Amino acid sequence: MTERRQSRVDTPQEVRRQLIRRPSAFSTEAFGVISEKFARFMGTPRFLIWMSVFVIVWLAWNTFVPEAAQFDPRSLNYTLLTLILSLQASYAAPLILLAQNRQDDRDRVALEQDRVQAERALADTEYLTREVAALRIALRDAATRDFIRSELRDLLEEMERKSLEVRTREDEVSEPRPRS
Repeated sequence: MTERRQSRVDTPQEVRRQLIRRPSAFSTEAFGVISEKFARFMGTPRFLIWMSVFVIVWLAWNTFVPEAAQFDPRSLNYTLLTLILSLQASYAAPLILLAQNRQDDRDRVALEQDRVQAERALADTEYLTREVAALRIALRDAATRDFIRSELRDLLEEMERKSLEVRTREDEVSEPRPRS
């Protein structure tokens, strides 16, 4: 009996070799880039003009040229043109969707990066706000120039008053008292 291995999330899977190797030119990234270029081209006025010219020439050729030279006769309602346009649309739609999915992925990554950057900016702003608040609180306890001047003025006035009191006492002591 062969033992069947259970795959675990924390165990790497064995690399399986492909029977047919995909050429590196056909990587999913290269195909995605090509599909984006194609989708961008299909959304341009140049594409619309060339497609319109192609259809007009096709219709004119198969309408006005003798029937022997027509390759998609009007009598068959331009079946080949309809098939070609349907084929073009059937390839264009998935390629455009692939390009949109790739753009959505890029937008999602950019949105996530913007969210992380906004969180960092918010954290930095909150930190700076706390620091400014701490500085304001610390400055309340610090002596300002005006505070020191007012304190010195009060001390000077108090010293002048005490000096005046001391002088008046000295004057009273030095003057003889009249006897009664």
